[in-house]
Order: sequence, then C-alpha cells, then structure tokens
Amino acid sequence: MTAVPTTDTDLDEAPVTDAGDRGAARRFGVLALAAAVVVGLLLGYAGGLLTPTLTRPGDSSAEAGFARDMTAHHAQAVAMGLLAFRQGQDPEVRQIGGDIATGQQGEIGTMQTWLRSWKLDPTGDQAPMAWMSDGPGLVKNGLMPGMATPEEMAKLRAATGREFDVLFLQMMIRHHVGGVHMIDGILDQGHDDDVLKVAQVMKNTQQNDLTNLSAALKRLGGTL
Repeated sequence: MTAVPTTDTDLDEAPVTDAGDRGAARRFGVLALAAAVVVGLLLGYAGGLLTPTLTRPGDSSAEAGFARDMTAHHAQAVAMGLLAFRQGQDPEVRQIGGDIATGQQGEIGTMQTWLRSWKLDPTGDQAPMAWMSDGPGLVKNGLMPGMATPEEMAKLRAATGREFDVLFLQMMIRHHVGGVHMIDGILDQGHDDDVLKVAQVMKNTQQNDLTNLSAALKRLGGTL
C-alpha cells in the first residue's frame, strides 16, 4: 500500500527547445499545472471534510480499502498526466494529461480526508484489492488493474513526439479501465453514502475520459 503521493519528481524543468519563447512558455505552463495540482489536492481535502459520516467505516471495510487502493492507483495517473502535459506533442494529449492530473489529485485529497475523519491510517495491513470479491486475483506483480509496470513508466518517460502521445493514450486507457472496475467494486460493496456519491462521479469522469482518450488515439493512428 502507499501513503499520499508526492509528485515532485515529475515536476522538473521542461526541456529547452530551439524556440526560447516556446520553451519558456512550456516551463511556465508546467509550473502553473503544478500549482493547479496543489490547489486540486487542497480542494479535495476540503471536500472530504464537508462529507460528515454518522457511522465510520472500519479498518477492514470496503470503503477504507477503496480509499487506500484508489489513492495509489490515482497517484500513478497523476504522474502520467504530468508527463503528458510536459512532454506531449499533441495539444489534446497535453490538455487531457493536465486535466487528469489536477482532477485525480483532488480526488486523492478527498479520499485521504475520509481516512483521517474515520480515524484510520492512510495505509493498512490488508493486501491490495483484498476488499473486493475478485480483487486478489486481479493483482499482478503487486500492481492493481490497469497500472503500469516500472518498465512501462520508464519507457513513457523516455518517449518523445508522436511515440509518446500514442503510448500515453494506450497506457491511460488501460489505467482508466482498471480504475473503473475498482469503482464498480465499491459501488457494489460500499455502504457509505458519501463514498458512493463520489465514486459515481469518479466513474462518470473516467468514462468520459475514456471516450476522449480513445478518440485521440484513433486520430493519431494508434491502436490498443
């Protein structure tokens, strides 16, 4: 399991291009996105504090497992989104990446606030996906559904141009499909009304993202 993620390693200075003005603009854009991610996280914390719970979910509840596991799942999506915003060649890829990074960082704030309000640690003793009936069988090499391996993340970081754009879209589609399955798990097994409401919003957002990601991949001539 993992604690609240940091994204400092993904916010290093953008590459300098031959066109100095464009390079400066891109660097400013990365800093602006970094600020937006922080604001999103703070808003997520605030949103979590505004969701009172009469009966607190326990340490082994589906709600606690979902909050912990989806925090880790979202953390990788945030890292991928920041890479897309910084390295993407296609404007739509950069926009999608920035939107995913800021949106999911805000949701991380909400989920971590839930855990604190329930008097639970951000990490638990249960194995990933143990809260889902089919969860343990979906974990491969310690990775939850849709998550990229360290080797795949390294390949994404090293890619440039159209190769990067296509690879990002392919990886994020798989990531979102896995995330939606996890959200379906809490919608089926959860009992906390506030968690269920936020989970449904997450699902709607990720399904909309999947439509946009798939359309962009088709436009760029990539396949899954």
